Amino acid sequence: MTNTTALLGNWKELKGKFKQKYATLTDDDLLLVEGKHEELMGRLQKKMGKTKEELHEIIKSL
Repeated sequence: MTNTTALLGNWKELKGKFKQKYATLTDDDLLLVEGKHEELMGRLQKKMGKTKEELHEIIKSL
């Protein structure tokens, strides 16, 4: 699911799963504005202390 289109298509579901699994994430952290995929990923990496690769694996596992 490293594909941006796939991420956007499933974002509402993934957002809920992220919030359940990582309670420290806020709605603002998970705000996905079209065209701002890299900004979102950077924000999640920083907040969660994960690498880009680790974050992609987390998204795949949700």
